[in-house]
Parts: sequence; C-alpha cells; structure tokens
Amino acid sequence: MKFIYKLCLFLIPLFFLTSCFDILEKTSVKADGSGEYTLILNGSKSKTRIASISKMETINGKKVPKKAEVESKIAEAGKIFKATSGISNVKTSMDFDNYILKLSCNFKNIENINAGLEHLKGKKIIGKTIPTQIYSQNSAKKIFSRNKINSFKSDYQKMSTADKEIFSNAKYTSVLQFENTVKSQSNSSYLLSPNKKALKLEGNILDFILEKKLIQNNIILQ
Repeated sequence: MKFIYKLCLFLIPLFFLTSCFDILEKTSVKADGSGEYTLILNGSKSKTRIASISKMETINGKKVPKKAEVESKIAEAGKIFKATSGISNVKTSMDFDNYILKLSCNFKNIENINAGLEHLKGKKIIGKTIPTQIYSQNSAKKIFSRNKINSFKSDYQKMSTADKEIFSNAKYTSVLQFENTVKSQSNSSYLLSPNKKALKLEGNILDFILEKKLIQNNIILQ
C-alpha cells in the first residue's frame, strides 16, 4: 500500500486532495507466467471538486499540479516501463473530464513489474524508500505471491488531521486472475471466484494503511 500511495501521490496529486477516489490494481497471469498488469486511479466520484481544485494554485499549503505537469509525469512513467526488459504493450491514458488515470502493460513474468518499479525509483519518479519487490512467482512450484511490504502506519500517524482526511473514503481493490485454478492461499481476506481462477481483495485504503487488512498472499496454483 505504501507503494500505491507514493506512486499515485507523485503522478497525480489531484486525487489526493479529495477523499473520494478508487484505486484498482489488476493482474492477469497465464500458465507460463506471462500476463497483463493494469493500474487505474478513478476520481470520477469527486470530479466536480477536483475540477475546482485544478483551477487553484495551492490548497492546504500544497501546490496544485497543472494538466501539462500531470501528462508529462504519466508519459515519463510510461516511457520508463516501455524501456524495461520483459515489459511490452505499455499504454497510459488520462481522462481529464472524469479524472480517470490508467496504466497497463504486458509482462513476460511478474518480476518484470518489480523491475519497472525499480527503474521508476532510479529515475526519481518514486521515492528511494518505496518498496518495489511487490510480486514474486515460482513457476516450478506454481506459487504466486503478493509480497509483504513495509507498513505506512507510522507515516500516516505523523500526518496532520487535514491530510488524514484524504483517506477517509478512498477505496482500494486488487484483482488477481489466473489461467490455472487456485489450489490454496494464505490470506483469507481475498475472495475466491466461483471458478477458482480469480481472487479479489477490496476495502478502504485506510484499513490497509492501519494494517487492519493485509495485502500479502501466497497463492498455490493447480
């Protein structure tokens, strides 16, 4: 969750000036370990407020980024992902009418996504302390993992009351889809689909920050 917070905070701060936004992280994995990764930030529920904020220079002491700045950072992140070995078909889009940001790509193995994040860190798109080894996979043993990452709880507790309000109604959803059937998992907070080929985790972002819900999961496939 710390990675998602920091990445989004850097790429599109407008989302973090309102408490009503959704983050969807979707990963589809084929039997050979390749797949598709998608990250969507949806601020449409607060589009009227965001549109008003975008016309301001600052709010709560924070600079409000202009459209050109947001587009530049999104484009830069896309170029970095495109240059990462194992990653292809990188697509980025920004709907400034509904404030929906999307980044998607294909990967040869899930560790390519980790490498892409490392490159973002190297180019200072995300901070040095941001965890990047968020996925791992052992194809031989048919194990797919959402790795444990550093907690953001202490950072949150140091925030001002106004900044904490940003997360009050924010939602996070993770969807993991597999070509193979899921045999077992270590985190029962993930809901298993009827066909046993997809897992879904959702909740308030604040629940993940405060570790009331955990993202890490070891998934064994058939």
